[in-house]
Amino acid sequence: MYEVLTGGGERPPLHLGERESDLVSNLAVRAEHRQPLVAAMLLAEIDRAEIHDDANLPGDVVTLGATVKFVDERTARLRTVTLVLPGDANISLGRISILTPIGAALYGLSAGQTIDWPDRTGEQRRIRILAVEQPVRT
Repeated sequence: MYEVLTGGGERPPLHLGERESDLVSNLAVRAEHRQPLVAAMLLAEIDRAEIHDDANLPGDVVTLGATVKFVDERTARLRTVTLVLPGDANISLGRISILTPIGAALYGLSAGQTIDWPDRTGEQRRIRILAVEQPVRT
């Protein structure tokens, strides 16, 4: 079902940090009954990702807390959002949950990559990542 939803074509490589990917995997598993399609897509993306020690994760990868500038190539709409956990989501402030179709699509991508991904209505969108800014970690 995942391949049908995501177009089944070649997917761009993904890079994820070990601890965060475990956290997101657990979150997706817990959301399977409430949001089965997004959870399945997110788990499949994590499964195919290259997992890195957190200290060695490239800096231009979309992670939780990262601010991402991207364009929907079909509409040419440019957006800047921050990827967050569901409890921190607030669309009016540009904070989108990882448990949304666009949040799952962005996760693990790097600047310059594109991905074909279904929106909330199931329509395929080509998303291109323009820039990724990591949060300041203390």
